[in-house]
Amino acid sequence: MVRLDSKVPEGNIAEKWTNHKFNMKLVNPANKRKFSVIVVGSGLAGASAAATLAELGYKVKVITYHDSPRRAHSIAAQGGINAAKNYQNDGDSVYRLFYDTVKGGDFRAREANVHRLAEVSNNIIDQCVAQGVPFARDYGGLLDNRSFGGAQVSRTFYARGQTGQQLLLGAYSALSRQIGKGAVESLTRREMLDVVVVDGVASGVVVRNMITGEIERHSAHAVVLATGGYSNVFFLSTNAMMCNTTSIWRAHRKGAFFGNPCFTQIHPTCLPLHGENQSKLTLMSESLRNDGRIWVSSKVADMRNPNDIPENERDYYLERKYPSFGNLSPRDISSRSAKEVVDEGRGARGTESVYLDFSDSIKRLGKNVIEERYGNLFEIYETITGENPYSVPMRIYPAPHYTMGGLWVDYNLMSSVPGLFVLGEANFSDHGANRLGASALMQGLADGYFVIPYTIGNYFAGEKPALIGTDHAEYNNTVSEVQDRIKQLLSIKGGKTVDEFHKKLGRIMWNKVGMARNKKGLEEGIGEIRELRSEFYKDVNVVGSGEGVNQCLERAGRVIDYLELGELMAVDALAREESCGAHFREEYQTEEGEALRNDEEFAFVSAWEFKEDGKWDLHKENLKYEYVKFATRSYK
Repeated sequence: MVRLDSKVPEGNIAEKWTNHKFNMKLVNPANKRKFSVIVVGSGLAGASAAATLAELGYKVKVITYHDSPRRAHSIAAQGGINAAKNYQNDGDSVYRLFYDTVKGGDFRAREANVHRLAEVSNNIIDQCVAQGVPFARDYGGLLDNRSFGGAQVSRTFYARGQTGQQLLLGAYSALSRQIGKGAVESLTRREMLDVVVVDGVASGVVVRNMITGEIERHSAHAVVLATGGYSNVFFLSTNAMMCNTTSIWRAHRKGAFFGNPCFTQIHPTCLPLHGENQSKLTLMSESLRNDGRIWVSSKVADMRNPNDIPENERDYYLERKYPSFGNLSPRDISSRSAKEVVDEGRGARGTESVYLDFSDSIKRLGKNVIEERYGNLFEIYETITGENPYSVPMRIYPAPHYTMGGLWVDYNLMSSVPGLFVLGEANFSDHGANRLGASALMQGLADGYFVIPYTIGNYFAGEKPALIGTDHAEYNNTVSEVQDRIKQLLSIKGGKTVDEFHKKLGRIMWNKVGMARNKKGLEEGIGEIRELRSEFYKDVNVVGSGEGVNQCLERAGRVIDYLELGELMAVDALAREESCGAHFREEYQTEEGEALRNDEEFAFVSAWEFKEDGKWDLHKENLKYEYVKFATRSYK
């Protein structure tokens, strides 16, 4: 019988992390150089972890499929990063950030992890300012803040509309310093294809050199995965096309439990689909909802120019339904509300979109203020759509964005495989069933700068893991498995491209496992995914060879993993017979159409253990709420 041990320390929640740090075993500075760490992924979580661990004295290897660590997808995060500094003197605190995050996640996150996140949030801002991150400042030169969804205080620090990029440059600078000192070995253009587990302990990874095609082996005392989320399972998402699930999925197949896979976030503020050949969707930062008002016509099939629709015929539906939070309602609620009005036939000019209108703010504040706050976002919008958002309302619609699910980890960020740590969006730990805006950057940097440096040292000092040579039999077996997969893909020689299968999977996922789910659709989706996976292995055509650059082969390997993960997402959604946060089961809703939780039966983390293709065992980590009591979420 598998028992999930979250390793949450005893004591008052405000003291758990402080006491835990004091009680952890330490590694003598002179002994740190004896331990090596592999960090897979170079975004905010990976870069900050690698830089900090190297600064402490550990030997670090960073593996990234990019040509440079600074090209990681963290650069695409636009709106900001939360912290409980209370610079606005508007009532914020560590406890309020903790409370908002637990409530925003609809009571499906682990309390202790969330409080720790809120605690270290202030340190993150200090760290980044010291690195030179150019946060916005007010007239007096102090750091500025703005509001984000799910909160009634201004706690979001930002650098115009490019916060993620600026934060990553800060982390990358710290990482580059360690690379220059020889403390970090940077291995670019390598894609991790499997984790090596020896006697139940993570001992290294097997990667493919994306330039030469060579299969490489890398050994270390511990492996850290910081490879982001899996929204590209929907094919169309806000994620870059190269974002994938391979690292965490291969670790899952080697014994790492997968937590809450069905908890996927649909972002309400994205550009609508504009063509069948589109490969990704574009995110418009949630920060726009500070000054933009969301509305649709009160009439069905209204094809008029939005500027010709009079005020009394406009439905500001978020302000009407949720007056306390209005346009800054949480993402899950805002997305479902947009879908509802579009399904009623009231989409902008008959399309699957709603209006995001800045006319009131421009009149109140002036165009120059709006341009200063959001200028680059407005430029992106006009470049893509050909419409000037200063004079015509933007058109937006929800799209797959962030994944709250990921590999299950304990309080120390270690997975169910000893020695395998998982950071940032790649783990499940902090956001529950819905992530509040501006919390992703916070979690990635919290994990990398302020959590893993303590907990990995505790692992080294306590377990004293051995360094396994890459000539070990388990490395040979893993390399053989990877090579066999590559040969199999190249040998099929079918009639369809990899992207055709990915698009088909994306349509199944969006229609059956998307914004709204029901038992019938989920059961159908599981069957359709299995059929599609079977067809893939019979009829896909992966051109080229395993030698040298082969992007078709890379995509094929990632789509295999999505075809398996997609099924698990549907299985998890089917098993969770309630609605919570972004997981909305149509059978479980209030008379007002809000999510209806079932705390008696489903207040747990779904931790799935891989058994064989298409078969998993469910383990449950029961969630207890001692400080934020169960309550029906209300933003009215």
